[in-house]
Amino acid sequence: MSYSEQLFERAICKIPGGVNSPVRAFLSVGGTPRFIDHAKGQYMYDVDGNQYLDYIGSWGPMILGHNNDLVKDAVIKAAERGLSFGAATEVEVIMAEVVCQMVPFVEMIRMVNSGTEAVMSAIRAARGFTGRDKVIKFEGCYHGHADSMLVKAGSGVMTSGIPSSSGVPNGCAKDTLTARYNDLDSVIQLMEQNKGEVACIIVEPIAANMGVVVPDRAFLQGLRDICNAEGSLLIFDEVITGFRLQADGASGYFHIIPDLVTYGKIIGAGMPVGAYGGRADVMKVISPVGSVYQAGTLSGNPIAMAAGLAQLNELKEHPEIYIKLNATGQMLRDGITALIQKYDVPCQVNGAGSLACLYFTKENVIDYETAKTADIEQFAKYFHFLLEHGIYIGPSQFEAMFVSYAHTEQNIMQTLDGIEEFFIKIAK
Repeated sequence: MSYSEQLFERAICKIPGGVNSPVRAFLSVGGTPRFIDHAKGQYMYDVDGNQYLDYIGSWGPMILGHNNDLVKDAVIKAAERGLSFGAATEVEVIMAEVVCQMVPFVEMIRMVNSGTEAVMSAIRAARGFTGRDKVIKFEGCYHGHADSMLVKAGSGVMTSGIPSSSGVPNGCAKDTLTARYNDLDSVIQLMEQNKGEVACIIVEPIAANMGVVVPDRAFLQGLRDICNAEGSLLIFDEVITGFRLQADGASGYFHIIPDLVTYGKIIGAGMPVGAYGGRADVMKVISPVGSVYQAGTLSGNPIAMAAGLAQLNELKEHPEIYIKLNATGQMLRDGITALIQKYDVPCQVNGAGSLACLYFTKENVIDYETAKTADIEQFAKYFHFLLEHGIYIGPSQFEAMFVSYAHTEQNIMQTLDGIEEFFIKIAK
């Protein structure tokens, strides 16, 4: 029995499902989760000494790769001054200034402790600003595990086949309206049915929690136009795309400006942190300036701020990082596409920038319904095949592959060789 298996047996006795986040449990792919000991660059190493070429990157924030020296040194120096103060620090101010400089439409920003908290707080701010209660989200988009957002959500909820969650009172979700991704007519219909009641539309500008679904730009522009016409706010959930797609995120990539934006661990180089920001007039409804209450003892934690600031400064000062990062992602997607055509397998590859997803379906994946046509049993075989060949991807059909700056062309070729071996196996 491997040490990972021993640890999992111990874990299931004391931790629900043996894990502290559901997707880690390997439920949709079967088998025993690997317990990671350490990571560096593009590689992770488990407690049994196995090396994996990693395409999870802590679900996105490791843009520079694992345990980057600049980030690590910044964390060590910050830790030497103290772990938490419960009081204001200079690094919070610097972080806010850097984010506002990198993302011009962000006029003010508030640090929180997770992407879930960022989304929850941004929606509360939108409701407070507009005086309205209802929120439009999209099927398959995951916005954290706040009660009102667990309606036809993506990510781990989609993987487990649970359209919502037990323990969420009907009243908490009654003001959450669900539209179809990439379908403006479904949004217009909801707006007409709830005239003057919709506080905001929240959307992943690239949906990266039902795999990776890239929107038609006209869809995002349509959301902007609808919000302008109806007096609702547009919130971009950039927990995945923020600072990864490019320095100013998906808003810059698509040239569409939301009213508010939310970030997660990516703003802290993988540390437990999040943030929400945007228009100053909206952000000024938040306490202590305004009447919308939101607080957190660890918000703006100095260790997380130091880590995030180190990574963001590196990205800001070296824009060539994005050129290489996105080229590597394109090389991966192009290579998979060529293999699909070569072996005539019923698969699709989606992605943008350094994001990718291979779906085991012949359908063109453009929304939640088409994503669900994927063969999850075939994906499970694919996942374990790659894992056995030292390549670690998310243990779910509905998660993205994350390429980091540390990944090399040789790494991509190794990955494509593994995928080709699998395609040859299933094509026989």
